[in-house]
Amino acid sequence: QLLGVVVGTGLATVAGGTVAGYAACAVFTIAGVLPYVVRHRDLRLAVADRPPWRWRGFLAGFWLSPRRHPDLAWAWLTRFLINVSNSLVLLYLLYFLRDRLHRPDPDEGVLILTAVNGVTMLATVVVGGAWSDRVGRRKPFVIWSGALMAVATGLLALWQTWPGAIVAAAVLGIGFGVFTSVDFALMTDVLPEAMDRGKDLGIINIANSLPQVAAPALAAPIVTHLGGYRVLYLTAAVVGLAGAVLVRRIKGVD
Repeated sequence: QLLGVVVGTGLATVAGGTVAGYAACAVFTIAGVLPYVVRHRDLRLAVADRPPWRWRGFLAGFWLSPRRHPDLAWAWLTRFLINVSNSLVLLYLLYFLRDRLHRPDPDEGVLILTAVNGVTMLATVVVGGAWSDRVGRRKPFVIWSGALMAVATGLLALWQTWPGAIVAAAVLGIGFGVFTSVDFALMTDVLPEAMDRGKDLGIINIANSLPQVAAPALAAPIVTHLGGYRVLYLTAAVVGLAGAVLVRRIKGVD
């Protein structure tokens, strides 16, 4: 995801538009899938081992009861809120640089901030996961990484300058790097049943993809009618901090 953002932004900047970035997405998608499709030998269950197929049971399987699986529900909500916060920041960087900071080349500014964010994220994503494994705890890492991301987002709201944006991008990358690795481990720790893990991981992934759809819908009225970018980033900080705090409701993981 990180390389896609950096490379796509770089191609769009060099080409002077978004056409090259989207073309690269299409090429890289095909190139990335082909080796798996061509070379990987899929392991299949024998017919006798497959559960009986019923549409009702298939559709009902996509519902995970928060009452029966509260830890998974809280973990899902945590990931959703923190990803909404992160999406609110990243998806509107171009317009923030253009309309609020009045950068002469906002495309180049997005590339620089994305690169800074990527470097600090890569520096912490593996370290955070290894540290969490070593101490045998998940929740403190998610809480503090979410809090750090809220601080970074608050910086964008209160320190609206180019140096402030660079610092915020770096701090956001540090927090999101730790969150990404440790929260994924936490999510696997709260999965209900081994038999349904493929489906459950798919539902968990909605907490990654849905914020990318929800963030523009939330951001547009805030930027246009409810106070502009300062309110937008303060809202993002509050949403992310709420996600970090709600991790404490998970009981089955330390």
